[in-house]
Amino acid sequence: MSEKLWHLKNCNLFEQLTPERLKKLEGFCSARKFTRGNPIYLPADQANAVFLLASGRAKICNISSDGKQAILAFIEPGELFGELAVLESGDRDEYAEATEPSMVILIPATQMQQLMAEYPDVSLGVTKIIGLRRRRIERRLKYLLFRSNRQRLIHALLELVEQYGVRSAEGIELAIKLTHQDLANIIGSTRETVTVVLGELQSEGCILLGRRKITLTAIERLAESVDTLPPEVAKVAK
Repeated sequence: MSEKLWHLKNCNLFEQLTPERLKKLEGFCSARKFTRGNPIYLPADQANAVFLLASGRAKICNISSDGKQAILAFIEPGELFGELAVLESGDRDEYAEATEPSMVILIPATQMQQLMAEYPDVSLGVTKIIGLRRRRIERRLKYLLFRSNRQRLIHALLELVEQYGVRSAEGIELAIKLTHQDLANIIGSTRETVTVVLGELQSEGCILLGRRKITLTAIERLAESVDTLPPEVAKVAK
């Protein structure tokens, strides 16, 4: 079994496909490797393919009119991204960048559209991906507009817990390495402001900071401070 076929077969979105249909899909796909910091696609690139992250990690970003980066989402292995290409074939608005050495499977948009027509579960899965990411972005925008830097950062940490939270002896550890600049790009602030607020939260006993590592030690208190419920955490540190 080829590497491309293995990754397609292990993608939840394609679990209903027959071996023959998977093999046919593989023939239209290509695999590319990206080093850390390399763009996977850029703004104004033609949206003619959907991407499956086979290994590594990527982030989806926008660049504001004043040149600042805004991180919209992080992509994990097995996830599809660039999915709006199945709805429209114009230029892309955002860009994707590898945050560590990564391999990506490129699936032509025409093939995804054909699969969505053949398999209702694939169509429903793509619709769910689009809806989930839109809800997360809308929720973040609401906090960017109406909250302080402290509240925005707390909200971002709680949002990251939903995807990367792992229970440990100290609390809830974020299983993703983030710099202070990354967090600033998520909440639309500056690295200096994020550093100050993280220091305050650590002094208050709400978080523990390590080298690109954050552990939430008082998640209920943090959630209460921004008038929300603490997210569920199912994973346990090994």
